[in-house]
Amino acid sequence: MSNLDDYNAKLAEIQAIPLADVSEPGMPVNVALQEAENLCKWSLDDAEALKTVGITKAMINDLPVCAGACREAQSIWNKDYRSQQEAQKQWTEQAPQAFELRDDLLASLRFAYRNDEALLSRVKAISEGNTNADMIQDMNDIAVLGRENPAPLTAIGFDLAQLDLAATRADELADLLAEANGDKADPNESKLIRDKAYMLLKALVDEIRLAGKYVFRKDPNRLKGYSSEYWRKQHQKQNSNSSEVTE
Repeated sequence: MSNLDDYNAKLAEIQAIPLADVSEPGMPVNVALQEAENLCKWSLDDAEALKTVGITKAMINDLPVCAGACREAQSIWNKDYRSQQEAQKQWTEQAPQAFELRDDLLASLRFAYRNDEALLSRVKAISEGNTNADMIQDMNDIAVLGRENPAPLTAIGFDLAQLDLAATRADELADLLAEANGDKADPNESKLIRDKAYMLLKALVDEIRLAGKYVFRKDPNRLKGYSSEYWRKQHQKQNSNSSEVTE
C-alpha cells in the first residue's frame, strides 16, 4: 500500500489515542520510521519464536503500515507548517502596502467629504484602530462608504475602481492573515495527528522489541536486532563526552 493508504487505514486508531498519552517524538521521525522498517524485516525471521510470547506475524506485518501512516502524517504536517510560514512571509511583504493603500483612501475620503459632517464622522470612525484586523475591516468599510456616496469622490477626480480594489484586497488579506496566524490548515492539528501516529508506531515497536529482548536474551546475534541503533549511538556519545570531561 502507499503511505496515503496506510494513513487512511490507520487514521481511526490514530485519532482514538487519548491526548494525555501523546508526547512529541523522542527521536527524529525519519530515523524512527527506518528503525521500524528494519525491525519488521528482522523480526519476521523470528516470527515462530516470537509467537510463543504473543507476538503474531500480523503484528509484525503491521509495522510498515504504521510506519507508512506516520510518514504520511509527517508529510501533511510539514506541508501545513510550510504553508503557514509562507503566508507569514507574504503578509510581512504585503501588509505595509495595504496599510499605505488604506491611508491613501482615507485621505481621499476626508477631502471628498470635507463639507459633510455626517460622512466625515463615518470616515473618522473607520480610521480608528490600527491593528492588522482593523486595517482589513477599514478597507471593506471604505469600499462600502465610497460606493454609497460616489458623487463627492468623482468630483475630486477619484478613481472609483479603487473602491473595488479595496474590497478585493480586504477579502484577500483576511484569508492571508488567517493562514499566517494558523487559523486555516492549522499546523497544530496536523502536528497532533503526526504525534499520535508516532505514538501508535512506537507502541508496536516497543512491544515487539521487549518481546525480542526476552526471547533472545541468551542469543546476542538475534538480540542485537531488538534495540534502537539511534539510542545506542546516543549513549555512546554521552559516554564519550563524560570520559572527556573527567579526563
